[in-house]
Amino acid sequence: MKKSILIVEDEFRIRFLIRDYFLKEGFTIYEAENGEAALNIFKENKIDLIILDIMMPVMDGLTLLEKIREVSTLPVILLTAKDQEEDKLQGYDIGADDYVTKPFSPKVLVAKVKALLKRTREDIDSSSQDYNGLVINKLSREVKINDIPLSLSPKEYELLVYLTDNESIALSRDHILDSVWGIDYYGDIRTVDTNVKRLREKLGDKSNYIVTVRGSGYKFEVH
Repeated sequence: MKKSILIVEDEFRIRFLIRDYFLKEGFTIYEAENGEAALNIFKENKIDLIILDIMMPVMDGLTLLEKIREVSTLPVILLTAKDQEEDKLQGYDIGADDYVTKPFSPKVLVAKVKALLKRTREDIDSSSQDYNGLVINKLSREVKINDIPLSLSPKEYELLVYLTDNESIALSRDHILDSVWGIDYYGDIRTVDTNVKRLREKLGDKSNYIVTVRGSGYKFEVH
C-alpha cells in the first residue's frame, strides 16, 4: 500500500521540489502552504508522515505540531533554517522525530523519510499481539479481527487489554473494576458485566475468548 506524505511548506519552489522527488518514489502526496490548511488535510485524510516547515503564515509549524501531537504520534520531520536552533530544540520537545536544515539534499530527505517509516512500522509490528486472528496493537491502540478494524470505546479497549495481559487468570469483578476503572470509581460492579457484554458482541466469533468464571468474574483464554 502506498504511503501518504503531507508536505507543509509555504515556499512553492521547495514544496514542488520535495513533491516531485517523492512522487518518483511512489508516495501519495498531499500539500499545504500553511499550518491551518495542513491541519484540515490531516483531519480528513490518512497521513503516514508529515514534512513540516517551521516558519509559515497563518499557523506556524510548531503550533501545528502541537495540535497534531494532541491526537497522533505519526512521524514528523521539521524543515528548519540554519539559525533556528532554538526552534529545533522546541520541536523535539513538542514531539518532532527528525529535522532537515535548509538548504538540503532531496535525496537525503527521501532517505530519512524511508528510514523513519520503516522504524515506525517495525515499532508497530513488534507491539502487536495476535490471538488466533484477534490482533491487539498497544502502540497504535488498534484492535483487528482478521485484519478488519474493531471500533471499541476507550474502556472496552482497556478492558480487553487488561484481560489479555492476564491471560488464563481468573479475575474477580472487583479486581477488574479497580484495575480498569480505578479504585476511586464509585459505579456499580455491574459496569463490568455491561462492558464485557458489549465487548463480546463486538468480538463476534472471538467472543468465547472471554470466559465467565462462575461465582468470580472473567478470564481471557484462547481455545
